[in-house]
Amino acid sequence: MNKQAVRLIQFFWCLLLPCAIGAAVASPFPGVAREHTSFIDYDIQVRIDPETRLLEGKSIIRFNKTRDHVLKLAAQFEVTHAVIDDIPFEPETVEDQSHVWQIPYAILRPYQVEIHWRGKLHALDETLDHEQTLGRPVAVSGMAGTFLPDASNWYPRITSGLFHYTVQIELPSGQRGLVAGRLIDEQDTDAGYQARFAFMHPAEGIDLMAGPYVITSENYTGIQGAPIQLRTYFHPQISALAGDYLAAVKRYFKLYEAWIGAYPFSEFSIVSSPTPTGFGMPTLTYLGINVLQLPFIKDTSLGHEVLHNWWGNAVYPDYRSGNWSEGLTTFMADYTYKEQEGEDAAREMRLSWLRDFAALEPGQDEPLAAFTSRTHGASKITGYHKSAMLFFMLRDLIGEDMFNRAIQGIWGMQRFKVTAWPHLQSAFEIISTRDLQAFFDQWLHRTGAPDLAITDVKQEAAESGYRLHITLTQSEPPYQLRVPVAVQTASGEETHLLDVQHAEQTFVVAVNDKAQSVILDPDIRLFRHLAPGEAPPILREVMVNPAAATIVLSDDDATKQIAATLAEKLQRRTSQMLSANQSVPAVPALIIGLHHEIDAWLEARGLPAKPDEVSGKGTAQAWTLNGPEGSALAIVSAQDTASLESLIRPLPHYGRQSYIVFDGRQAVERGVWPVKLQRVEIP
Repeated sequence: MNKQAVRLIQFFWCLLLPCAIGAAVASPFPGVAREHTSFIDYDIQVRIDPETRLLEGKSIIRFNKTRDHVLKLAAQFEVTHAVIDDIPFEPETVEDQSHVWQIPYAILRPYQVEIHWRGKLHALDETLDHEQTLGRPVAVSGMAGTFLPDASNWYPRITSGLFHYTVQIELPSGQRGLVAGRLIDEQDTDAGYQARFAFMHPAEGIDLMAGPYVITSENYTGIQGAPIQLRTYFHPQISALAGDYLAAVKRYFKLYEAWIGAYPFSEFSIVSSPTPTGFGMPTLTYLGINVLQLPFIKDTSLGHEVLHNWWGNAVYPDYRSGNWSEGLTTFMADYTYKEQEGEDAAREMRLSWLRDFAALEPGQDEPLAAFTSRTHGASKITGYHKSAMLFFMLRDLIGEDMFNRAIQGIWGMQRFKVTAWPHLQSAFEIISTRDLQAFFDQWLHRTGAPDLAITDVKQEAAESGYRLHITLTQSEPPYQLRVPVAVQTASGEETHLLDVQHAEQTFVVAVNDKAQSVILDPDIRLFRHLAPGEAPPILREVMVNPAAATIVLSDDDATKQIAATLAEKLQRRTSQMLSANQSVPAVPALIIGLHHEIDAWLEARGLPAKPDEVSGKGTAQAWTLNGPEGSALAIVSAQDTASLESLIRPLPHYGRQSYIVFDGRQAVERGVWPVKLQRVEIP
């Protein structure tokens, strides 16, 4: 039996018996290393007092096989006891003052390390915004909440590799806490709260959350009949939202269990945070109080975080070859919800991905194979949106049925295993019986995107209708693409798929009626560079572009300071400030001022006045236009200094808009200028 036949048998057997096959059958995917992690077990006890911010911990780590390991504990903690098999095992102090233990490879038998530590956690800062919270892996505590992210090294943490763990949490009365995993037991008395959790699958780390939570529980029966405990850990002021959120979780479980396979854990919790977080961990999601109060979150972000319990938290991305899980989750969650709304909503999301990509300067993006996690707007455009579009184009290429069968096969074979892009490629190749090497190579390992254009169309009469000679060009080196081209005639529109392989190709297309025009990719089904003028400017073009500058029109010191703060929040850096007296800059620019200042500046430079969509509305407006040299301009106009200040928090969240109107902090109108498709009229 040849190797391909063996791979096919293994893969289809996995589809039939996914529960049994995961650990029993060797991977059919060659060339990707596996992590065998059952030889590391953590047992942690931790006591936290949010009022004093004191933490005391005890960790026993059992190693059942030999291998070099490094343990790291943050510098703010004092090590009070450390032994390896009852022999003193003192840590080293490294450059950042962290405590580090080098686990020797030479131990040729099972052994355990026991470490006791204590220290003071950092104070909870409830003023942080979303980006600051995401980019700040610091262990914090306060009466409103405690968050110990794994990356903060709040426990003696293995710096690489996966492990199993149990964690016992002790908190004062009125506080409740959790980590990812199965709740073994809990006690809530006047003397305090205790809970013990176990995570017996390979884990990448341990995040701990606590707060003055009201806990609401419901039970759900999974697709295979297994009981699943659903919980909300909500702050008292939002506890009334628990029922709606638990109902939404059940809806997502039904969708994804039918689409992918059985939910992999025994529980799922939604946990509120006093800061605007948005984290997904195995068995839970940690979302800001203000985020949870937004009415649309149950129908958008919540589903994304639930789905991560399949992709990312149960099938682990191999970061050495790129994080595929964000793109697949975006495609099967955010984008799927738009498809459920209708084709217009789905097309608008695809277009928004291309608009966002158009806002990047050359060199700002990276190959998908290099993406690991979101660090700024440019990385999200690549790692989430371009990756999601890859899966959309792949579904178009192999068909929805083949795509879904491959998804189920990946789930059956790769649960709780480190999984790389080559695993996914092999699965889609096996199911579709197609060679997808060129497809994955061009989308994973190249930066940028193709520049496509219709450069010539000739029409001639034929015996039964007409023939069109359509010439397409693309940038070098060429991509292999199936390019949709719509031909419009007096009787309607028909779409043809043209297999483009070269930098320039001419195709002959037969039509029954005389053609009036030809449109390139009218439904936005390809990830590509939008042509000049095809994509209207959006606010993000001056938010992510590192060359973008800022012009503040006001002479008032207080207004100038507020404008500078707004520019810094929008661009996430200290902006390059240009003089208000200079001509329109050739680079993308943010123009900030009060109404009369903005009106005078636009008139003096011969630019269009405030558009009807925003004119005379609200207390402040922002809109985009193209400058004389084609660079995007974003105009921010407010009726007074207070109205300008009210934009600092909300405006950065509306980068995908071409215009927006605010009444105080509330966005009351918004929209995107219409797209101009690449259309060639035929005389």
